[in-house]
Amino acid sequence: MMQPVTLAHEGAVLNGELFLPKGTGVHPGVLVMHNALGLGAQVREVAADLAERGFAALATDMFGAEFGGDPARAGAYFAALQAQPDVLRSRVVAWHDRLAGLPDVDIDRTAAIGYCFGGFCVLELARSGAAVKAAVSFHGLLTTSLPATPGVIRGEVAAWCGGQDPFVPSGHIEGFRAEMATAGASSQITVFASAAHSFTDRDAASLGRPGVAYDALADRVSWAGTLALLDSVLRA
Repeated sequence: MMQPVTLAHEGAVLNGELFLPKGTGVHPGVLVMHNALGLGAQVREVAADLAERGFAALATDMFGAEFGGDPARAGAYFAALQAQPDVLRSRVVAWHDRLAGLPDVDIDRTAAIGYCFGGFCVLELARSGAAVKAAVSFHGLLTTSLPATPGVIRGEVAAWCGGQDPFVPSGHIEGFRAEMATAGASSQITVFASAAHSFTDRDAASLGRPGVAYDALADRVSWAGTLALLDSVLRA
């Protein structure tokens, strides 16, 4: 079952989609955060899959408009948010607060996963000190102007990275590893040596960009690992 969830933030009206499991009662909640093209088919499919597994999954909207997958239009909003790190982080936190406050969600059992831009967003959520049990980034950007301070990260952090991702070079991965160590975070960073950017997106080739490609093995392994992590931290 899907129902719309609206969030007002900094003058923008954001339209998310909540996918609920069958049955009554409260459920562990998971934010599912989209790539730089906006809320689309991939995050809807992931959220629906998580709902079938017993999670209340909220596919978020960070831009506040429908883009139809148009990279030029979405890119402008993506760039604007990247240029306002405080606003971006505040918006991600606001979405988590919205999820945690829903009557179908157990406020003490929440997590966040994200793809590309969404992967960066969930890491910003973890860096904010939000009470998430896990933050999982799939081929997300790892650098930030607001790095985690010691002791601020409260849950598990997992980053699934592509070794051939031109947007996340090895120096960024090592920098992120050092940031997590300095922050004292419990983290897992996995690099698929032959995978490119967007390795979980079956339609990645349609973008026609070098360094962007689907990788079936990296997709399957990262998803299996994520499900194991969510089961461990949200069902304990």
